[in-house]
Amino acid sequence: MSRRRATVSLALDLCGVPAHLAAVRARFHASAPLRALGLLEVEEPERPFLTRSLRVPDRLAGHLLGDDTPDAALLGRLHPMPEPLPAGPAAEGFVRRLAARLHDGPLTVYLREQREGDGLAALASVLRAAGLDALCCSAPEDDVPELLREARLSGRAVVVSGLPDRPGPLVRALTAAMDVTVLLTDPRPYDPHWSPADPLVLDAPGRRAGGTAAWQAALGPDADGFDLATAVAPYRLGGDRIQRAAHAARALAAFDGGPVTADHVRLAARRQSASGLESHARRIRPAVDWRDLVLPEAPLVQLRELALRARHRDRVLGDWRLSAGGGRGRGVLGLFAGESGTGKTLSAEVVAADLGLDLYVVQLSSIVDKYVGETEKNLERIFTEADRTDAVLLFDEADAVFGKRSEVKDSHDRYANMESAYLLQRLESFDGIALLTTNLRANIDEAFTRRLDLVVDFPFPDAGQRLALWRHGLSHVPSADGIDPAPLARDFELAGGSIRSAVVTAAYLAAGRGDRVTAGDLLEGARREYRKAGRLVPGEGGW
Repeated sequence: MSRRRATVSLALDLCGVPAHLAAVRARFHASAPLRALGLLEVEEPERPFLTRSLRVPDRLAGHLLGDDTPDAALLGRLHPMPEPLPAGPAAEGFVRRLAARLHDGPLTVYLREQREGDGLAALASVLRAAGLDALCCSAPEDDVPELLREARLSGRAVVVSGLPDRPGPLVRALTAAMDVTVLLTDPRPYDPHWSPADPLVLDAPGRRAGGTAAWQAALGPDADGFDLATAVAPYRLGGDRIQRAAHAARALAAFDGGPVTADHVRLAARRQSASGLESHARRIRPAVDWRDLVLPEAPLVQLRELALRARHRDRVLGDWRLSAGGGRGRGVLGLFAGESGTGKTLSAEVVAADLGLDLYVVQLSSIVDKYVGETEKNLERIFTEADRTDAVLLFDEADAVFGKRSEVKDSHDRYANMESAYLLQRLESFDGIALLTTNLRANIDEAFTRRLDLVVDFPFPDAGQRLALWRHGLSHVPSADGIDPAPLARDFELAGGSIRSAVVTAAYLAAGRGDRVTAGDLLEGARREYRKAGRLVPGEGGW
């Protein structure tokens, strides 16, 4: 050998084949197996064909020498598959059938997931059942040849979770590899225009709320000290989110210097839930509980039932097959009706706290757009993010969009009715927890109220409830001895929100003097609330 580098001519001479045959030269074409599969590179294209240099890729040379380090081009792109977690009977049947299909030979599958991580969680179980290893890759569109070569060398499947914004080129390149098992998962429905070779298109089995067995497997003995089923009932985490939440719960418990508790698990689960809603709604992290509600018995019972429905909806609507069908979701929908300040938003916060979820407040008046179709687009973005998030969605000022549909007299009426019709359809397919508030129940279209699980009326507080609200507001405030808010509760007809504002005013007056709150401070706070509302103050004017 006197040549420093192998050439096409040398390779043909060593193989003993004539260089003038077209079929021989075609074996070095870019579409020929040697080059298409990444086994050989032909360099120096500017030189005559026979004098072009040949090079064996470093990854292939390393593999032949026993080195299985992945290609450098895939550095930072490959991720370990999540550990399979126990699933329900429906998911187990899906896993068993798809694993049997993979045993028959290479297959391309597209899984559409309803929530982020559901597809990857299902594929982890499928691959284990099929006895296959996989290369799990993110954003591989620039490195498809290297990814497929790695899969062929190692005998593993290719898993891509989350396709790019324009998935066509990537899907075409992957589906063209008929000798490699390719598993794709994404929330979008499969588009036949993406590739001429259609994969097997399936819906990923969703992870039902709770999933106690999966949480038990992830937490192990750390779950023995509290009621795990109740703690995780509202959460529908998929993929590796449960394991990551379990790891975070242990870290929180270690920081607190004690065992894992339900509060640690709930906080960790909330942090693993998608948070795209923050760009569309105001996030509230609940810091209240049932003791903060001063309400009559009837609405309290309904609020507790709302939390109960949220916890057991999968069992009742799914296992017991009481869903209405027709594409309807398993969401929980409630309407809170009452005057301003009667506790509607606070009640929503208490329900969210009881479920261990964040509360997202959507001001509907701010997303209604004067341009045709824009209101629906704004709402669709909110509903899409809410479907991916374990949270309670609160539509404040629901009258703005959920109001009664009117008789069509001009184009404005027609488009307003179209917005209402869209909302009716979207609410029926919603899988989350949505609460609506209104100051006047009569303003809400009956078509909406028929689709609600509960309608909770918040009455204006009577004298006894007002006294309880004054006392609750003062429970943590330094007050003068013998202070009695009973006269205020009797003489000032204020809602809970106004009573709280009056107590805050009184507290600032006392803080400014460096003293405790007195009866005079409370009286001044109550009078200011009356003046703000434009009402006659008892003891002033012509009262």
